[in-house]
Amino acid sequence: MSAQAQVRGDHQFQPWPETNLARDLVLTGGDQLWVADITYIRLAEEFVYLAVVLDAFSRRVIGWALDRTMEDDLTLAALQTALSQRTVLPGLVHHSDRGSQYASGDYTDLLNNHGIEISMSRKGNPWDNAACESFMKTLEEVLRNEYRDLADARASIREFLEKVYNEKRLHSALGYRPPVELELMQKEAAARQLSEA
Repeated sequence: MSAQAQVRGDHQFQPWPETNLARDLVLTGGDQLWVADITYIRLAEEFVYLAVVLDAFSRRVIGWALDRTMEDDLTLAALQTALSQRTVLPGLVHHSDRGSQYASGDYTDLLNNHGIEISMSRKGNPWDNAACESFMKTLEEVLRNEYRDLADARASIREFLEKVYNEKRLHSALGYRPPVELELMQKEAAARQLSEA
């Protein structure tokens, strides 16, 4: 099966029922909605694939993985990183497209085992995952380099995602703050509310 067919949702996995839970969410803090997607990165002699998981409230990259194939091992690695770094709150929604990587039993089982609600875009409707699509467009524009090999790409992308995008890149939607700063402000405000109660 071609990678293009997998992304379109033409795969042997039964897609999750058409439920876009993300569409109606009004986010008031972190870990309410995680969004996920995959893109490709050009190396000198091949393409590799990058899977990311973002916190939709802060726009922070909370999980990512880079590999030569876009099987569900790639998306599982990104999700496992997110799970190891974050607290799963009741009502957390995970939103993605309908690709086989997100509809696989291993992926949906991992979400279900953590009590995370599953939301998927309507078939052929990338606007349903606009937050992640916007991030991917930014990433593709910034990372126009042709990397020597997988190790070179991994090191450069790690530096960009963790040190530049999460810690320094200003977002107009976040009041011209980077994701890490917004999350810190949110935690401090919650701590103040608790101490005043």
